[in-house]
Amino acid sequence: MSAFSLAVRDSTTMLRRNLLHTRRYPSLTLNLLLTPVMLLLLFVYIFGNTMGAGLAEGGSGRSAYIAYIVPGILLMTIGSTVIGAAVSVATDMSEGIIARFRTMAIHRGSVLIGHVVGSVMQSVASVVLVGAVAVAIGFRSTDATVLEWLAAFGLLTLFALALTWIAVGMGMASPNAEAASNSAMPLILLPLVSSAFTPIDAMPGWFRPIAEYQPFTPAIETLRGLLLGTEIGNNGWLAVAWCLVLAALGYRWSTASFRRDPK
Repeated sequence: MSAFSLAVRDSTTMLRRNLLHTRRYPSLTLNLLLTPVMLLLLFVYIFGNTMGAGLAEGGSGRSAYIAYIVPGILLMTIGSTVIGAAVSVATDMSEGIIARFRTMAIHRGSVLIGHVVGSVMQSVASVVLVGAVAVAIGFRSTDATVLEWLAAFGLLTLFALALTWIAVGMGMASPNAEAASNSAMPLILLPLVSSAFTPIDAMPGWFRPIAEYQPFTPAIETLRGLLLGTEIGNNGWLAVAWCLVLAALGYRWSTASFRRDPK
């Protein structure tokens, strides 16, 4: 077999291993999935009318606010789901299985690839489930074409890939699963200080740069433009650039940590 064939075979085996872990221990995935679903229901049914009344564009009330927050909730779902990758990697590191893999005749990168591909698949599945909940409570796209839907799905997948590599790096650097879970919490908190729940123009002037110059805001605004027909501007390019930069940083961090000899 060629080196490429061996890499594919070993990566597929590691992916199957991670998917089996997810099936046997679904509680972590379900707990992480509940966070965006509960926030969606909370903001729609408790704060929806009040928050929707403050929207400058796109109407007012609960129905307008559902349309406004769903793109942010979908990206928050990704940030929540990839925490599982950090916990899974940290668990493998602390239990010694990674050290065992180092001694076996397998492709070195297949361990990380299995974690990354498995996490991206879980993220996409979680986005679909949360999106189904959003549609069930009233979210509707505004004249989005098939191409725009595909672009939105591609952006969500790319965002999931970027955050997964960051989460894997966090898991490699953490001494145990609890520390990995805590270190990955910014992936849930950052959407709360973005344009996910309120327009940036409504924020205090000193706070706006925090919300504007971060990866979630341009991705959220791009999704709104694709699904709801709002202005995208430069947000599309910024969102893709953020994804590529985060993916590259996470990849370098993860692979460097994996190649480092254990202490």
